[in-house]
Amino acid sequence: MADFKAIETFMWVVTLGSFRGAAQKLNTTQPAISQRIAQLEREVGVRLLQRDRRMVLPTPSGRQMMVYAEKLIGLRSEMLEAVGDRSAMRGVLRLGVAETIVHTWLSQLIKRVNHAYPNLSLEIEVDITSNLQTRLLAQEIELAFLLGPLTAPSISNRVLCDYPVDFLASPSLGLSQRRLTVHDLAKFPIITFSRKTAPYEIVSSLFNRPDLPPMRLHASASLATVIHMAIEGLGIAVIPTAIVENELADQRLQLLSTNLQIPPLTFSASWLTSPDTVAIERVAELAAKLAQDAVIVDAPQQARH
Repeated sequence: MADFKAIETFMWVVTLGSFRGAAQKLNTTQPAISQRIAQLEREVGVRLLQRDRRMVLPTPSGRQMMVYAEKLIGLRSEMLEAVGDRSAMRGVLRLGVAETIVHTWLSQLIKRVNHAYPNLSLEIEVDITSNLQTRLLAQEIELAFLLGPLTAPSISNRVLCDYPVDFLASPSLGLSQRRLTVHDLAKFPIITFSRKTAPYEIVSSLFNRPDLPPMRLHASASLATVIHMAIEGLGIAVIPTAIVENELADQRLQLLSTNLQIPPLTFSASWLTSPDTVAIERVAELAAKLAQDAVIVDAPQQARH
């Protein structure tokens, strides 16, 4: 009789299109994956997979098998969700995070995960959204908090929060006494997110104009570096105010009044759709509640500034 491990292995081979991807997902070796599939095919008496040079595809019997495999794995997850002990959920969840989240509520999320699921470990990677999306699709991470939502058909999304983006500068620049135009701002270096990010492209489009002086746009993948440069008076930072609440409160940075508007940054939790995502969805649920609570708490502080 086919066991759950073989059926789960078959489902992931079909979902990911490769034995290698399934081996990474299930934390085992490709020979072990091949052995499970061979055993399953012997037990059902038909060939379930066909292989070409680039990917593995289900045969007609395999497509029929996939329908039942997804139902079985889904029912198992539903059963464990209904009757299982949440604190007993164990394993490793590979989490990719945009740096804005690191500077806001990530540490609180880790505390909540540790409390709710003490046997679940987090492996956290910090990167820009484009890289996180690539790594998510490649199964190198299982859950990503990034600028989204993502539009790939195989990805599930849950909106986390919106963060306004503003112009901030050191009081030493003397810019807080009046409303600033783009021409006023363009006299100074602009400091923001790294290249290949949506905020960088938006900021670049604002200042890359023939009626303005040559653009001096300093980009960094480290928001800590961006904040430090702004505090030192090396330019005007264009970043979410949520990540510099302390610096605004003690007046190391000031919120500038301008006639420019930048769209807020919308962050989402994103993961690959499958029947077996209980741990991922639980952590995403915790993150969504925490992010919304953080935005509500921060809103009055931002209004004061």
